[in-house]
Order: sequence, then C-alpha cells, then structure tokens
Amino acid sequence: MKIPAGITLFCLINLFQTFAQSPSSLPTVKSPVFKTDTLTITTFGAVADGLTLNTNAINKAIDQCSRSGGGVVLVPRGLWLTGPIVLKSNVNLRLNRDALVQFTDQRDVYPLVQTTWEGEEAIRNQAPVSGTDLENVAITGEGILDGAGDAWRMVKKSKLTADHWKKLVASGGVINQKQDIWYPSAQSLKGAEMTIRAGQPMSYYSDIKDFLRPNMLSLTRCKRILLEGVTFQNSPAWCLHPLLCEDITLRNVTAKNPWYAQNGDGLDLESCRNGLIENCLFDVGDDGICIKSGRDEQGRKRGVPTENIVVRGCRVYHAHGGFVIGSEMSGGVKNLYVSNCTFMGTDVGLRFKTARGRGGIVENVFVDGIDMTSIAGEAILFDMYYAAKDPVPQHGENNDLPEIPAQPLSEGTPQFRSFQIRNVTCKGAETGILIRGLPEMAIKDILIENAVLQSNKGMVCIEADGIRLKNVTLLTPTGTAGQPPVVQIQNSRNVTIDNLRYSTNTALLMRVSGSRSKAIHLLNTDTSHSKKASETSAEVPANALTMK
Repeated sequence: MKIPAGITLFCLINLFQTFAQSPSSLPTVKSPVFKTDTLTITTFGAVADGLTLNTNAINKAIDQCSRSGGGVVLVPRGLWLTGPIVLKSNVNLRLNRDALVQFTDQRDVYPLVQTTWEGEEAIRNQAPVSGTDLENVAITGEGILDGAGDAWRMVKKSKLTADHWKKLVASGGVINQKQDIWYPSAQSLKGAEMTIRAGQPMSYYSDIKDFLRPNMLSLTRCKRILLEGVTFQNSPAWCLHPLLCEDITLRNVTAKNPWYAQNGDGLDLESCRNGLIENCLFDVGDDGICIKSGRDEQGRKRGVPTENIVVRGCRVYHAHGGFVIGSEMSGGVKNLYVSNCTFMGTDVGLRFKTARGRGGIVENVFVDGIDMTSIAGEAILFDMYYAAKDPVPQHGENNDLPEIPAQPLSEGTPQFRSFQIRNVTCKGAETGILIRGLPEMAIKDILIENAVLQSNKGMVCIEADGIRLKNVTLLTPTGTAGQPPVVQIQNSRNVTIDNLRYSTNTALLMRVSGSRSKAIHLLNTDTSHSKKASETSAEVPANALTMK
C-alpha cells in the first residue's frame, strides 16, 4: 500500500482506530412507529380517584388498541390506581403531563409468574409493567409510574437515621432476629431466611410470595422499544429491565428510587442488542446504568451478549455505580460507547465488576467525557472480586484483599479486556483508579487518557496486563502520616504511565510489589515533585521498573 506524502503509518493506524471506536460504526437503532389512532382509558371505565383499581380498564384499552392494528393508549392527568399492566405490540402507552399511574401496594394483586432474577430463571411476582415477545412498543409522555416499592422492600437499619428507623418499625412489618433489617411482612422475612430451591412447583413459593419482589418494568424478547419522557419511580426491585430485547431507545427518561432501596437499580440492560440511552436521569438505591448478560452457568448457556449500546448525555445522582458492567455478565458484553455523562455522589463512578464463576468476556468498551463529584469509593473501578455487597465499606470494615492463590482456568473464568477511557474528571473520591484482576486471569488492555482525578488514594493496580495511562493527573493529599504512594502496582506487567502529574511534596510516587511484576514504565514524568520517586519490594525482578 502506498502511503501519501506527509502521512505516517502510525497516523493511519490512529485514524482507523478512531473510526472503529465511533458509535457510527454500530447498527442503527430501529425506532417503533405507531398509528395516530388514540384510545383513552376512561372510555374503558378508568376512574382517576386514587381509590378505584383500574387494572382491567387499562389492560382492556391496550388489548383493544393492539387488536385494532395499534396506536396510542392515552392516560389523562389524574391519579390512576392499578394492578399489573401488560403491554401489547404496536401500542404506545402515553402518559399526559400530571398523570400519575400508582401501582397498588396490595401484594396479592400480583400473581406469581415464571421469569428471571439477577440473571437466572426464577419465580417472582408479576412486574407492575411487563411485555413478552412484542414488537413496536412504547411508553411515552411526561407522566409518572410509581411501583409502590415500599410495600415490597426490606430495609437495613444501617441505611436509616435512628428516627427514620423507629418510624419504619412502628409502621408495621417484622424485624429479623439481629434487629437490623426490617421486612414488610412475615412472608418476606421467611423468604429471606431460607434457601430457595429452583425448579419447584408454584405452590412451593406461596408461603414466601411477599419476598419475591418484582422488577418494575420487565420486557422480554421484545423488538423496537421506546421509553421517552416518563418517570419510573419507587420500584420493588430493579426499575427498568429489558431482557433479550433488540432495538431499544431510552430518551429523557427518569428512574428514581430511595437511596436505601435494596436492589433498586435504575436500568439493567440484559442480553440486549442495539440500544441508545440518551439524556436520562438516574437517582436510585443501587447501580444507575447497568449492563448485564446472565449469571454463571445459565448466562453462559444462554450465550447472548449485550452489544452495540450507546449511552450519552446521562446524569446519575445517588447510585452504587454511575455506569456499570456486571456482575452478571456471563453471556458477554461488547461494543459499548459511553460519552458526556455526569455522576454526582455515586458510590463508584465507572464500575466494572465480576467474580470467579461468572465466565463471560467483556470487551470493546469506549468511554469519553465523564465528570464526577463526591464519589464515595472509586472513580474508576475494575474488580474481579465482586462480593455482592455495598461497594463502600461500613465504618470499621476493611475492603482490602489478602493475597489469593490462582485457580485453574475454566469456563467460569471471567475476562475484562480492551477498554478505552478518555477525558475524565473527578473532584473527590476515595480512590482514583482501582484495577484488581485474578491471579489466573489478568485484566487486560486498558487505556486511560486525559484524566484529572482528585482522591485520597491515586491508583492501585493488581494482576493486570497491558495498562496504559497517558496524560493522567492523580491529585492526592500530601503531608499525611502513612499516606500511600500515588501509584501502587502489584503482580502486573506491561504497564506504561506516560506524563503522570501529581501533587507537589508527595512522599512516594510509585511502589511496585509482587514477583510477577515486570515491564513497568514511567515515562515523561517529572519525579522531582516527590520526596522519593519509587520503591520496589524484594521479590520484584530486577529491571521490572524503568523510568525515562
């Protein structure tokens, strides 16, 4: 191939990579199209008095609209009490401004159904809004759907103030033996205390029905979905859960849950392909925007990755993670593009989590333009030791891992590889960057470029291979006794840090440990601002660290 004058091969490679990393290279997300014919739920007997249960009226309107070739089912302003709503193909459920659809808190109105829970097949209560095997479906408008989640959720005492806890206990429900978790009913407590066996007849679950909380919106094997303008709030468990769906658009959607809401995720895209999430707001009790693909053996057997997803212009307030992948990612994740998002007060910013036994490959993830403030834990986190608990330790807890021996590779060994993260700012975090792989499977090929991270700890890198930092600023406190080094590297290889900036008068810039550490390069960095540039543990091979 002849290269034009003035253009180097390196430039051509960069141009190709830039094109390959553009969302424009993904398939176009197909949008649903609806007839303009409109049916109003009042025509079918719905009454906006907050007392009448409108389940039949709303579902009759949706069914009639679908059978007539589709169109719009209109929910006018008012307070509409209802049980579970079942969506149908070719129907746009439109909520007028000031329309509040309030799902009933009477749990017996929601029948037990075969569904999934956290990536595995399960029996749960029917979701307040559901649809299966649909095409051309939407929920639009400026109204609100409230899932009555308080009637379902357990609440940890540690999440509440003393006064709030007293009021909750006085409201009814039951408390566990340790007196630290409130449950809305005895059935709910019974379910929490037993090991639930899968594959049992429906009668097996009847005594623990209240424990089997539904996700608020459950869409399964649907195509051409639009959620636009609507607020989904107070969900019993996950708020929005598309599963095995294709061509899904979320635009200007709000997902809200109490910050203490157990499993109160905002959005969980599971084994979906071709999606656009833009200009949405999340303020929830668990992860904000989360990408999943099934759990462990069942997820691997399903083998359907979440792929070709664009997330842009979103804001996340309280959440365990702003943008999250995992931990149920056993079917794989690939081709994700996240840009121009803001995380404020989340526990973790960019949170990529998995664990032994999951399996699955997460790859080709591109992040560009993330701004964060007041992050309680890590601004950027890659963690293969997810332990199914809150990401920020309670007071007195230790979140450090002991040295863990390697295990044989298997189909349950997860993989994180090929991430590019650019243009990130964070004002306030516990740790700027934490990368923690497995001894048998390193986290591989991570680029972090043009970042300014202000945090108590800088970077911790354990069991990683092919990590590149370029033009990164890690601002950590100085003058504090026992302050850790800005960069800590353990049992990692092929790590390049180019043009690192850090606080003046830093005690120690870099520490390297672990017998498997090698090929670590610190380039174009002024080490004179630190009292000591580097130290290596005795077990580190000679010449493992070079500084130029």
